[in-house]
Amino acid sequence: MEKFGKSQSVTRREDVRFLTGEGRYVDDIAPAGALQCFVFRAPVAHGTITELDVADARASDGVHAVYTLADLETAGMHVAIPGATVPNRDGTQGAAPERPILARDIMRFVGEPVAVVVADTLSQARDAAELIVLEYDDLPVKMDIDAGGQTVHPEAPDNVAYDWHMGDEAATKAVFDKAARVVSLDVGDNRIIVNSMEPRGCYAEPDGDRVHVAINGQGVWGPKDQLAKALKVDPEMVRVTNPDTGGGFGMKGMMYPEYFVLAHAARDLGRPVRWMSERTEAMLSDNGGRDLNSLAELAFDENHKIIGYRVLNKANMGAYNSQFAQAIQTALFSKVLPGVYDVQATYLRSIGYFTNTTQVDAYRGAGRPEAIYILERVIDRAARELGVDPLELRRINFIKPDQFPYVSSVGETYDVGDFNKVLTRAEAEADIAGFAARKSADAKLGLLRGLGTCYYIESILGDPSETTKVEFTDEGRVNIYVGTQSNGQGHETVYSQFLSDQIGVPVDLIDVVQGDSDRIKTGGGTGGSRSVTVQNSATLETVSALTEVFTAFLSDEMGVPAADISFDDERFRADGSNMTPTMLEVAELAREKGRDDLMVHERRITLPARSFPNGFHACEIVIDPETGVSTVDRYTVVDDFGNLINPMLAKGQVHGGVVQGIGQALTEHVIFDEDGQLLTATFMDYALPRADDVPMIGFTSEPVPSTANIMGMKGCGEAGTVGALAAVSNAVQDALWDHGVRQTDMPFTPMKVWELLQDDTIAAE
Repeated sequence: MEKFGKSQSVTRREDVRFLTGEGRYVDDIAPAGALQCFVFRAPVAHGTITELDVADARASDGVHAVYTLADLETAGMHVAIPGATVPNRDGTQGAAPERPILARDIMRFVGEPVAVVVADTLSQARDAAELIVLEYDDLPVKMDIDAGGQTVHPEAPDNVAYDWHMGDEAATKAVFDKAARVVSLDVGDNRIIVNSMEPRGCYAEPDGDRVHVAINGQGVWGPKDQLAKALKVDPEMVRVTNPDTGGGFGMKGMMYPEYFVLAHAARDLGRPVRWMSERTEAMLSDNGGRDLNSLAELAFDENHKIIGYRVLNKANMGAYNSQFAQAIQTALFSKVLPGVYDVQATYLRSIGYFTNTTQVDAYRGAGRPEAIYILERVIDRAARELGVDPLELRRINFIKPDQFPYVSSVGETYDVGDFNKVLTRAEAEADIAGFAARKSADAKLGLLRGLGTCYYIESILGDPSETTKVEFTDEGRVNIYVGTQSNGQGHETVYSQFLSDQIGVPVDLIDVVQGDSDRIKTGGGTGGSRSVTVQNSATLETVSALTEVFTAFLSDEMGVPAADISFDDERFRADGSNMTPTMLEVAELAREKGRDDLMVHERRITLPARSFPNGFHACEIVIDPETGVSTVDRYTVVDDFGNLINPMLAKGQVHGGVVQGIGQALTEHVIFDEDGQLLTATFMDYALPRADDVPMIGFTSEPVPSTANIMGMKGCGEAGTVGALAAVSNAVQDALWDHGVRQTDMPFTPMKVWELLQDDTIAAE
């Protein structure tokens, strides 16, 4: 077998149980007889609580407890949920107002948790919540993302959460001042709701003096530490598990108020308790995404070479700092500016504002998709204004292969890349040469066809360290313990496949163990496309260690020096010995010899650098001008993910990401009214993409192996969305350009597109 895997498209082994109803989702495995929880939420976006009386609710049938913030504080809990901050331009730190587990004195967004009712049944908990007396004085609502207006937090004057920057402002201004041409574009990036297949949920149960909390998240060690801090107990008193999770998308990568309350309730009542969000409840209370406005500018010399890039970004932080919002809003932008282009000077300024809306977490809400979306939108605008072919403009400005390793103008080091190679392959795969004929044919039918392109790059983020433990069991099986957490990406398949390739044990004898803070001592969780690259690197180190100790053990058994024994990924072999044992046979022999110390092997690694997945998206949109309906007719992706472990899973990840991007570009949009009430709180009002919104998506791998890890991998989890936003948007802009439409922002709903075309018709008259 090949040392680092066969790159085989093995079908997903976990799908059998998912498709036959055997998944172990958190709501399916809650303990029998667990008490049910209902969350009583703020009915207004901004109001001072003048009375909160839960006495009648506590006396209601079947109710065991009703918790308010005062109750949690009386119990001695630490009630502030952590929220990251970043340094401001003046050297001070970004605003860090308290985000309490339950509302303290003031309600700041519709859906903010105010109290939690615990009862025998969910119906009883709901009925009791109806008896809660909540009196409040309305406060003015702050909805726009600009400075000023009604103060959301006294710690943030003018509602400015932070004012951060990176790059060399003076150097960037200098190149803009000498530029032959400057192109600018206002870019809107609409707010979206994550809408994972499985809403958030959890259960908690006492375990002696300890508490066990099961969540459907993206890791267990961050939640474990935060729960311990909130409960004011030693971390060893808390166990967190994460069973099957039906989608995370970054939204489940942080803690939420309900989990803290349930952990306390389980300890307080000595009973298991459970909670599962309903869909509208999720839309009201889950961290959302995007919600940015940016002014992007490119400076060109006389040869159409980009010499400067400047962005002023305004970001909606929502009502509170979420766990990561400020930090990732800024950090992720910094890793992909200025994309795949060789640019002399770059400057980014990002200002975050608090508003009375559901908090917006920057993990899905800002960073790679936004940074590339903004840059590739203005690149497309520049090509039109300069009269240059969009592909040629990119080729002129690409970082060339002989420039690697390349240090960008914001200090990020790209290890390898051949962007023109990927673009040339994509140009052929997408049949861009045939676009003109397709556009002409549609024009004869009264239809508008547009071509949109995007070259994206992203960086693998998150914790660069990970641990893999391999255990040989008494039953003749192998357990691999991992520190990441599958949210539906197929980790069980790829990890067992990879380990099988390395040690020769059949895949069906390998079990992947994840998401248990008792069984796995550390881990970085899943996020930032880190999982397979970092985890498999740790697996390689662990396999190397177990091979070494097995070889030393076999030296005596085979009667040859350890240096003469080799392992060919299937069997151990040595000249002069007729023994050719497999890994499982060596483990069994060691067990018979009383060498239980050889049954478990564990190693932790830290990657020395990031890797940088990149690729090219080409999208063709057909618009019916009579209805404004935009249809994605063709979609082609060529990606450089480095070496692939399982091409089929990579393809599936890209397909899912592209569909997510199409959804935001064409149909998804969060709307609040002037009072902060969410108007898109059901699937009747919030339009997720359907099957008929999506064409067949072409996927081709054009790898340039990374040097940042021994496998040459680059990661792929978010690549589809990163490229799709700009590709779809640029396609719509292309289709409308000849009709005088110069400003287009997502989502391109039929009404919006129809009105844009009517405006052009009126202007022409």
